[in-house]
Amino acid sequence: MPVLRVLALAAAIILLDQSTKWMAVTWLSPVVTRAVVPGFFNLSYVENQGAAWGMLAGQQIFLIAFSVVTLAFLVWKRHSLFAPLWGGSLTLSLIAGGVIGNLIDRVRVRYVIDFLDFHWGASHFPAFNVADSAICCGVFLFIITQWLHDRQRACADASTASKL
Repeated sequence: MPVLRVLALAAAIILLDQSTKWMAVTWLSPVVTRAVVPGFFNLSYVENQGAAWGMLAGQQIFLIAFSVVTLAFLVWKRHSLFAPLWGGSLTLSLIAGGVIGNLIDRVRVRYVIDFLDFHWGASHFPAFNVADSAICCGVFLFIITQWLHDRQRACADASTASKL
């Protein structure tokens, strides 16, 4: 697994995340919400004191510790978890970059800045940010590629067993 590629992509995700959060603070915090696609998508400044969907609100020490432990685990298990998978470097970069992006907020301002706000009629999806998107995409990519890897290995094992 090319470490420099993983680090460069994770750094790009962190930079994009932090710069978009800076823009949200600069352009949205006095106004709070700007409609981009009325009735569907707003840019809304939100200070999320918790994790996904505001869970564990106010538990910043726990969330910081969890993020650090998660990063340590990803680094420790990077070869066994990601190396066998197609797109393993991308998957690791997305997850690590997203975790670090939100960790920076938690340490720096004690909350995570969210600003991407989707809704449809009365239904509303909680606001999120670039780091959240990277984590979700990375986890989704991990699940899909792991499933494909396991399926391919099972087919190969069945083929080998039938030849015996």
